[in-house]
Amino acid sequence: MIADTYARGRMFFQLKDYIEAARHLAGVVAEAPDDVAARLLLARAYYHSAQLGRAEAELRQVIERDPAEAYAYLLLGRTLERRSRPQEAAPYLRLHAVMTGTA
Repeated sequence: MIADTYARGRMFFQLKDYIEAARHLAGVVAEAPDDVAARLLLARAYYHSAQLGRAEAELRQVIERDPAEAYAYLLLGRTLERRSRPQEAAPYLRLHAVMTGTA
């Protein structure tokens, strides 16, 4: 059941229906809070649907659960920039650059 819900969430994400994707993925994360992949995809859906507060919260959870998830640092930095918090974003963007060798 949870796998089907995740698959539907991914499908809606790929179709760029980010609000519908988030609706499905939020259910997956509620049932499996330690699933980093689902939580990261949910954060991406929130980001693309301009639900930036929710995106930020999910990304902080991803980083807490998997500090080596480089993309989460990039997306958190960009989320904070979109929320007009560039000084807060800078360390996350630097960490991503160091982690990926793009510094």
